[in-house]
Amino acid sequence: MGLFCNGFSLFLIVCSMVAVASGSFYQDFDLTWGDHRAKIFNGGQLLSLSLDKVSGSGFQSKKEYLFGRIDMQLKLVAGNSAGTVTAYYLSSQGPTHDEIDFEFLGNLSGDPYILHTNVFTQGKGNREQQFYLWFDPTRNFHTYSIIWSQQHIIFLVDNFPIRVFKNAESIGVPFPKSQPMRIYSSLWNADDWATRGGLVKTDWTKAPFTAYYRNFKADACTWSYGTSSCGSRSSSSFSDRAWQTNALDAPSRRRLRWVQKYFMIYNYCADLKRFPQGLPPECRRSRF
Repeated sequence: MGLFCNGFSLFLIVCSMVAVASGSFYQDFDLTWGDHRAKIFNGGQLLSLSLDKVSGSGFQSKKEYLFGRIDMQLKLVAGNSAGTVTAYYLSSQGPTHDEIDFEFLGNLSGDPYILHTNVFTQGKGNREQQFYLWFDPTRNFHTYSIIWSQQHIIFLVDNFPIRVFKNAESIGVPFPKSQPMRIYSSLWNADDWATRGGLVKTDWTKAPFTAYYRNFKADACTWSYGTSSCGSRSSSSFSDRAWQTNALDAPSRRRLRWVQKYFMIYNYCADLKRFPQGLPPECRRSRF
């Protein structure tokens, strides 16, 4: 149990496993900016963020997490969403922060959203992979998940893995493993870059733009000040958690290959023009 609490003698912390199943947004999140544009309703089961010409909006989790599985269902801005970005991510704070990103880049009506992913370690990102989705993310809710263990980070959409970022510390690549992170989400205007490199601007006659959230779940290690021991509130041991598994199983590997073959539209590991001196070292390792 102490495995995930080593190396933090400067802090008194408690690391405990929690499993949150369809918890209340009132209990789990704070609305942090945007005034009335961020709302929790339906008894705490639904949350919405809105963007108008004056401001966007956002929220963050009350708890910090270090390893686990995070699930959230989102229904994205419908219609002409060009220029808007809905961001949903994990992040620590400070100039050497770690971050695990989902960003949904809006587009003109009828054109697909772009799902932008990135991983920051010790303040450095530039690890972008982008995808089209195989469904309309504005018609219904879909589940977007992050699995974060000491071995890897896996991005999933409706339980289909779309990206794996493996721990490559053995070849000198930093990996997020020591900084607890909160969950953040925001809806904001980014028409200087989000849609076709900024060529398509936000149509404010379509405002307000609104995204919806439900069914937040976390099977994760939460951190708070207290004692230095780790505990579990579930019947299974810490090491038996499903997200702790070292590698994707065969069906998941097939799904990953399918997504990356047919829906990936940008991969920094294939961008030789961007890295003329050679691709980043993690790009030369196996994806699985």
